[in-house]
Amino acid sequence: MCWEFTVRQWGKMSQTVELNDALFDSAGWFLKPAPAPRAIAGDAGANYIARYLHAFERDSLKGMRIGVYQHSAVGRDVLVKILSGLGAEVTPLGRSEKFIPVDTEAIRPEDVQLARAWAASGKFDALVSADGDSDRPIVSDERGEWLRGDVAGILCAQFLGADSVSTPVSCNSAVEKCGCFATVRRTRIGSPYVIGSMLEASRAGAKTIVGYEANGGFLLNSDVTLGGKSLRALPTRDAVIVMLGILLPAKRRGQKVSQLVAELPARFTASDRLQNFPSENSRAILGQFSTQDEAADRANLEKVFGPLSGTVSRLDRTDGLRMTFANEEVIHLRPSGNAPEFRCYTEAASNERARSLNASALELLKQLATAIPA
Repeated sequence: MCWEFTVRQWGKMSQTVELNDALFDSAGWFLKPAPAPRAIAGDAGANYIARYLHAFERDSLKGMRIGVYQHSAVGRDVLVKILSGLGAEVTPLGRSEKFIPVDTEAIRPEDVQLARAWAASGKFDALVSADGDSDRPIVSDERGEWLRGDVAGILCAQFLGADSVSTPVSCNSAVEKCGCFATVRRTRIGSPYVIGSMLEASRAGAKTIVGYEANGGFLLNSDVTLGGKSLRALPTRDAVIVMLGILLPAKRRGQKVSQLVAELPARFTASDRLQNFPSENSRAILGQFSTQDEAADRANLEKVFGPLSGTVSRLDRTDGLRMTFANEEVIHLRPSGNAPEFRCYTEAASNERARSLNASALELLKQLATAIPA
């Protein structure tokens, strides 16, 4: 007899997993828990390192000083080998034998402070790191300011010369406003939707197809040639290509990472959530603004959110409810798909404004929740 269950569904995509019940006790725990592997299995690590050392010149990062925040990431030594193999002066930082929950989309205050302290030494041109399983990167500028994943994604897509970019609807609109890409495809939130969009772009005839998420996850769906050398497609999250897609242009142009970022349109995003917020409450709130009358929905939204940003110019219901106002500010409301949380994403012309707008929008959501009938 086997345990059978379906894991995480995305649209029509799902996977059924079967496990033999002889592996479990009566409470459902493994009888013989297996320890996590302490090293990358087989040739996977060597092949991954070779992917980048063969695609770029060995001295392409020569002269750059890079700090690698290793913490407990499984790929921490691989990052050092790749960056040093390309000529950078690499300093491992913050190595830990205990698990540290580094989240590339919700960076911990401790990690913000660590990066700023390391950068204050003046020893680094940038800092890099990744989450625990090392498929999502974070990159800081020379000041120790971590770049948001959707900004890093734009810079990497520019470096690769992408003509088609697939990215969730919640990501920074500088990807359209920068004018660098022939096609930008907006998707629902989740890498399976990004992958599906990239496949559609391939069928439509795009040549250099990439996708990225707000958490820094980056996917390359096309072989690309850079400096006469080929980099093969890797349509799964890849942390290293984002790091190189920022460090290499900075080195070649003689610029600081902060200067690369400053060349993008001034669009800043913030995100936060109401926790322990029942899904039925989230649906009830969105339902107030999801009638068959678009004009009435806009009018109702302006009554509630107009005092924050003014007139609603566009609505996007790709995933949740995304409001774009006449002043180009954005408030995007979305119930979490896997937790009792109501998420809010905001965008504005300054970091401070995006954060304050996010906080104000969440306060309004709390007020709307109190009016929901018990």
